[in-house]
Amino acid sequence: MNMKTKIRKYYIAVFEQEWPSWLAGILVAIIALMMFLWQSPWGIAAGLNNWGDWLYYLVGAYKERPVASWLHPVSLSDAGIVIGAFVSALMARQFKIHPAPKLEYAKGIAGGILMGAGASMAKGCNVGGFFSAVAMMSAGGFAMMIGLGAGAWVGLRYLLWEMEHIPSQTVYAKPKDATKAKTFDWLKIQPYIGVVVAIGIVVVFYTYAFLNKTQLGGWLFFGFLIGMVMHRSRFCFVRPFRDPFMTGEAKMVKVVAISIIIYFTGTAVIKWAYLQEPSMGVYHPFVLGSLMGGFIFGIGMILAGGCASGTLWRVGEGQTKLMVTLVTFVLTNSLVSKVLLNSNLYKKLGQDMFIPDILTWQITIPFMLVFFLVWVLVAMWNEETEKFVIF
Repeated sequence: MNMKTKIRKYYIAVFEQEWPSWLAGILVAIIALMMFLWQSPWGIAAGLNNWGDWLYYLVGAYKERPVASWLHPVSLSDAGIVIGAFVSALMARQFKIHPAPKLEYAKGIAGGILMGAGASMAKGCNVGGFFSAVAMMSAGGFAMMIGLGAGAWVGLRYLLWEMEHIPSQTVYAKPKDATKAKTFDWLKIQPYIGVVVAIGIVVVFYTYAFLNKTQLGGWLFFGFLIGMVMHRSRFCFVRPFRDPFMTGEAKMVKVVAISIIIYFTGTAVIKWAYLQEPSMGVYHPFVLGSLMGGFIFGIGMILAGGCASGTLWRVGEGQTKLMVTLVTFVLTNSLVSKVLLNSNLYKKLGQDMFIPDILTWQITIPFMLVFFLVWVLVAMWNEETEKFVIF
């Protein structure tokens, strides 16, 4: 095998073949830990909220000028996820504008509205309100987890109703005319564009460093890595809540549980050793805000077909339905957050709670390990018995 063939073989393995979900779960946990050590826990909703603030500000609805998006850490990591997925799709020659049927756009709009509102109430989406919140040992993360599961069940009940009552021709898009001649082979140059964009991200990172804003550049770069990992593996936080009810499959429950355990154990070491403030990342309204927010968010992510992180990386690969979802998410999240803040309703939704303050460090760590082990065992039992499957 000559050198060219070997390089081609490695290129296919890295950029064209789908990565295993378990590998993605481990990589996402490691990158999230690096972000925590870099400055603060990984989140998404705060960045989308910033984008929504800007849209309202530009049309004159808000008077106060928001923080510039290129100076907002979470906004930068969100942009990084979109760009990372875009580069990954280009390197695999898979980037394409994907249209969707009208009904799917309607569900995308509704899903974005529900996810935006839910993330406002829970002070975080599936990442900041659940994945990072649990790893940070915030009680609100567990409340949102329960809410996400209940919301996913309700969302699936709607999809089941839709399948039984709405004709299938209104759901699926018509295929394009295959006889239409191509004027330009876009696929050939996609990897080259991907390389240019990836180099551009590195240049932007060093530019931030040159301007003494290295931490901000790091957020963009970490988001870029997460976008690539999620797109290459099609990693999805919706599946551990949807699959046990839809097909009974427990695969993504195992993957996300392993990812959380890695993220959580690393966080426990960092916080217990006081490398970061123990209360960092603990701001979720326990129990009402996180529970209700998770429930509303859970319905929305099923309708949209993607959570906050899933929406961003699918936008990067050209999914127009999720582009619509992203717009309604940012607009709703900004508006609902503003209403809750100005009306002091946040105080009525609950207070943040750091679990080691209640259970002590010695009990919290084994408690959380046992909790996620039980989650996996229940999912495996359901996979065999299909007790919770509703389809």
